[in-house]
Amino acid sequence: MSFQLRRAQRLGGASLLLLGAAATAAFAQDSAQQPAQDKASTEIPAVTVTAPSPIVRRAVPSRNAGRGTRTARVRSREQTAEAAPAAPVPAAPQQGVLPIVTNQFATVTVVPNEEIRREGGGQLGDLLFSKPGITGSSFAPGASSRPIIRGLDVNRVGIVENGTNGGGASDLGEDHFVPIDPLATNQVEVVRGPAALRYGSTSIGGVVSATNNRIPDALPSCAPSFQAYGLPTKAPLANAATSPCVTAETRTAFSSVDRGIESGVLLDAGGGNFAFHADAYGRTTSDYYIPSYPYLTDQSRPVNGRQPNSATRSDGASIGGSYFFQGGYIGASITQNDSLYHIPGIDGADHKTRIDAHQTKINVKGEYRPDAAAIDTIRFWAGATDYRHNEIGLADPADLNSDGIRQTFTNKEQEIRTEVQLMPFNARFAEVTTALGFQVGHQELSAPSPDNPGTLFNGLWDPNTNTRVAAYAFNEFKFSEATRAQIAGRIEHVELHGTTPNFPADYLPDGTPQAAIARNPSFTPKSGSIGLLQDLPGGMVGSITAQYVERAPKAAELFSRGGHDATATFDIGNPNLTIETAKSVELGVRKATGPFRFEATVYYTHFDNFIYRRLTGVNCDDDFASCGAPDGELNQAVYSQRNANFRGGEFQSQLDIGAFQGGIWGIENQLDVVRATFSDGTNVPRIPPVRMGGGVFWRDDNWLMRVNLLHAFAQNNVAVIAETPTSGYNLLKAEVSYKTKLDRNWFGAREMMAGIVGNNLLNENIRNHVSYTKDEVLMPGIGVRAFANFKF
Repeated sequence: MSFQLRRAQRLGGASLLLLGAAATAAFAQDSAQQPAQDKASTEIPAVTVTAPSPIVRRAVPSRNAGRGTRTARVRSREQTAEAAPAAPVPAAPQQGVLPIVTNQFATVTVVPNEEIRREGGGQLGDLLFSKPGITGSSFAPGASSRPIIRGLDVNRVGIVENGTNGGGASDLGEDHFVPIDPLATNQVEVVRGPAALRYGSTSIGGVVSATNNRIPDALPSCAPSFQAYGLPTKAPLANAATSPCVTAETRTAFSSVDRGIESGVLLDAGGGNFAFHADAYGRTTSDYYIPSYPYLTDQSRPVNGRQPNSATRSDGASIGGSYFFQGGYIGASITQNDSLYHIPGIDGADHKTRIDAHQTKINVKGEYRPDAAAIDTIRFWAGATDYRHNEIGLADPADLNSDGIRQTFTNKEQEIRTEVQLMPFNARFAEVTTALGFQVGHQELSAPSPDNPGTLFNGLWDPNTNTRVAAYAFNEFKFSEATRAQIAGRIEHVELHGTTPNFPADYLPDGTPQAAIARNPSFTPKSGSIGLLQDLPGGMVGSITAQYVERAPKAAELFSRGGHDATATFDIGNPNLTIETAKSVELGVRKATGPFRFEATVYYTHFDNFIYRRLTGVNCDDDFASCGAPDGELNQAVYSQRNANFRGGEFQSQLDIGAFQGGIWGIENQLDVVRATFSDGTNVPRIPPVRMGGGVFWRDDNWLMRVNLLHAFAQNNVAVIAETPTSGYNLLKAEVSYKTKLDRNWFGAREMMAGIVGNNLLNENIRNHVSYTKDEVLMPGIGVRAFANFKF
């Protein structure tokens, strides 16, 4: 037995022992006999999420009852929707406490603000890399890494920011960055299950929702700063928020592994009926350190301890504001994201490939709670994105004068979504709350390449458009305080317009030049879900959901016909693709309070007509005529459909063992597994490996200390063609952070959080199996990240 296998077995056994110890200790512990200090330590503030459902529950008795006089409803509305509402002061979250969401019908992973500040990461995929059931594509670590949920990515995982599509082109190529920077994000929610029906059929795998305050939904509150500065508080603090108020926050970090520097400033101001927000941020890194030689296929290239061609630079800024009126608000923002990053790997290093990307995004958002007997709230979102990036590099690696634009991607996208939440009503058997939604979207894509001027097909696809119109409904049934159910449905209509070649060669057999054939497919996918949420003994909550989701093919799957450097494939779209169907069942048990907090989920999904890129074993160069050449640099990939099955589960837990040195110490665990096969038993490509981990933590009101080891087992379940096995790895992390209120003499700052995080402390070779570049790109080696945040 190899040393690596024995070590993996020992790690697995140790983690299982930790899991068993956590469960045994939790159920043996009587909460009624806890010391007062321990009880206080487990008073966990509720986790607030916004992405999973359009139904917002409010703790207003007259609303919840769904009955009473119109006068009572109006009075309730006036109490909860003042003309200029002040932002409530939420319960301060405890650092390091595992956030568990128990009031939703499927698993929701939440990364709160303080965790984002501690963990860092230049992309959402980096931030979520180690979360159970989630990883990142890691095509270019720190620069382009899109979240992958339960083995599903790109066309099956939605990414939204403040309720609208994130835009960009990350779903069109793994080398493309996600234009949502964690440095300017306050919370990230990863939602599985029925959320697909709210955001579209392209969210079968889940939705990653990033939120910030770029469109304020409440006035900033300066009340905490009054207390911190020791100023008089005779007047009600809520009234102080209606006076002119300005708050600010700075976010700064340094990382050793890539000599990285990041910094951001956020400003919020308000008074009367207006609130404003502005932020600006930037980050820069050099080529990052790696533990050993990165290239498995070529050992002849010089590497000086760093991943060649992996430097990054990005920056952005946003300004927005809202106007508040009786019963609601309306606001808008404009955001600019810019990124210049290099693409690691043999081809990227040889050609000095880098991507120069720019996105301008305008968002509008509003909410209105009318004086009506039937309507509770009307909400709307609108967004317009203008995205463009140039892929720059050497046409000839031996000729430095051949540097220039090799490909351009553009995406112009508009979206409007409106939701109406109705007043709850008593249907005798249950209290029923309904929300109705309507969504319209339009997208124009192009990907021209100057490398083949004058040819009919000189890019990955011709310019193409798609239009989407959808309506959806969510119904929640409250049978009792302990039993709730949800029924939801969605219908879409999708129209696409593009072209495909009439024959896979430069010329037809009779010598006629190849022509473009117009294609105008349309689809009407229909989806539905049903879920049950049940309170269980011991503070646990159980859920079961069943879904039927149809997905229309996307433009890249239909119209591609050219080289795709990111995946080293020559992609050939299939205009004959039909609707993809997913039938899913998910069962979960969660517990958010007490000394033992956990969530456990198992799921099964059957896909009919699963769309994927099927590698044929044929090699190509830059055009159709080259396909079949034995020395072609690209693998021919044809979009195809087959039935497939995905099954797996996730578990994470945290146990507060007891008091120690004025704080609480405990242990935590996690496990995730996904297995995906086609109907003939062969493997779906690029599926994450089994991962298991655990750690120890200590925390009090100010300090958090944690050590955590995550072990990924070797992945040998690979596709038949052009996929290689990947070795396992151990990712050891440790962190120390300190959070405190500050005296007013501290240059005006009222709160500080600072800390140090050590990543990959074993300096192991980590290759991410889901990455197309895993055999040429190592994840960063041992490094230390120091950060400091100040609130003013």
